[in-house]
Amino acid sequence: MSLPGSPLRFVRSRRARVLVFLSVVGPGIITANVDNDATGVTGYALAGSQFGYDLLWVLIVTALCLGPIQEMVARMGTITGKGLSDLIRERFGVAPTVWVMGLLFLANAATTVAEFAGVAGAAQLLFPFAGGVARYVAIPIVAFIVWFLVLRGSFRGVERLMLILTTVFLGYIVSAALAHPDWGSVLRHTVVPTFHARPAFILIFITVVGTTITPWMAFFQQSNVSDKGLGPGDLRYERIDTYAGIVMLNLVAFFIIVATGATVFAHHVHVDPADPAAFDKIALALEPFAGGYATALFAIGLLNASLMGASILPLSTTYAITEAFGFERGIDKSFREAPAFLTIYTTMIVLGAGIAMFPGAPLALITNLPNIINGSLLPLLLPLLLILVNDRRIMGRYANGPLANVLGGVVLVVLSVVTVLFLASFVAPRLFGG
Repeated sequence: MSLPGSPLRFVRSRRARVLVFLSVVGPGIITANVDNDATGVTGYALAGSQFGYDLLWVLIVTALCLGPIQEMVARMGTITGKGLSDLIRERFGVAPTVWVMGLLFLANAATTVAEFAGVAGAAQLLFPFAGGVARYVAIPIVAFIVWFLVLRGSFRGVERLMLILTTVFLGYIVSAALAHPDWGSVLRHTVVPTFHARPAFILIFITVVGTTITPWMAFFQQSNVSDKGLGPGDLRYERIDTYAGIVMLNLVAFFIIVATGATVFAHHVHVDPADPAAFDKIALALEPFAGGYATALFAIGLLNASLMGASILPLSTTYAITEAFGFERGIDKSFREAPAFLTIYTTMIVLGAGIAMFPGAPLALITNLPNIINGSLLPLLLPLLLILVNDRRIMGRYANGPLANVLGGVVLVVLSVVTVLFLASFVAPRLFGG
C-alpha cells in the first residue's frame, strides 16, 4: 500500500502517463514522417542545391503554420470521432464535398505519380548499368507489392517498417556536419529571412511550403485519430504527438537543405529538375558521410521515401473519398462488398505507376510538381477547417478560442500571399525579374 504523496505513487502515476502516451502516439508522428516522402526529399534537396541556406528560415514559417492546422484536425478527430471528409459533407453538403474531394484526388494523384517517379529514380541510381530499363522493371514490381500488401491487410505493418527505415535520413544529419558548413551563416539564414523576387526562387519557396504543409496530411491525421478510437481524454497526448511529429519533420528538412547547400550549392553544381541526371547531382550531398556509397545511400533513402508515400497516399485518399460519400470501405473487403473503395485505390496505383513509366520523363521535376500543386490548394482548404473547428454544434467547448482563430487567420494570410506571389510570377514574370 502506498500513501497519497509517496514516491512510489508518483512513480506509478508517471509510468501510467507514459503508457497512456505510448498508446495514443502515432497519428501525428506517422503523418509528419510520411510527409518526408519522395516529394519532400526532392523539394528540400532542390532548395539547398539551388539557393544554399537562403530558404532555411522558411522551415520556421512552415512549422508555425503547420502546428495550428494539424492541432485543429487532431482536436476534431478526438472530439468528434469522425474523419475530416465526413465532417465536410455533414456541414457543407454534397456539392462542396465533391469539389474538395476532386481537388484532393488531383493533388494526391500527382503525388502518387511522384512517388513512383521516385522509385524509378532510385532504380536508375542503384542499377546504372541497366540504363532507362530499370524504371520499367522496378515500377511495376513496386506497384504490385504495394497494392498486394495493402489489400492483404498488412498496411500497418508495412507502414511501421517504412518508418523504421526512415533512419536512412540520419545520413543527412551526419553528412551536414561532416561537410563543415559555416554554422554562423546557417544560423543567420535560419532566423533572418532572405527573399529573391524572381520566379525561380518563388517556385522553390512555394515548393518548400507545399511539401511541408499538404492537404492530405489534414485528412490522413484526422482519419487516423478517429480510426484509433481516441477521445477527448486523449487530446493532451495527441497534441504532444502532433507537435513532436512536426519537430521531426522540420529537423530532417533542415539537415537536407544544409547538406545540399554545403556540398552541391557550395561547389557550384547546377541542378535542373528537368535534367535526367538531377538525382545524381543531389546525391553529392551525402558524399561527406558515405563517400563512394553516396549515390547508393541516396537511392535507398529515395526508394524508402517513395515506398512510404506510395503505400499511404493512395490509401488515405481512397478512405477520404469513400468516407465523404458514405461508400463501404476497408482493406479487408471484397470487390463485391466495397467496389468504390477498391476501384479508387487500384486506379490511383495504376495511374501513378503508368505515368511515371513514360519514356524520358524528367523524374526530379515530376517528384517536385506535387509540392507546387499542394502549396496552391492549401488556401482553399483552410477556410473549411476554420469554419468546422469554430462550429460549437460540432466541437462544443473544444471549439477554437480567440488565439487559435488569430493563428489560423495568420496562417491563411501567409499561405494565400505565397500562392498569389507564385501565380503572379508566371502571369507577370517581368515584375519579378523573370
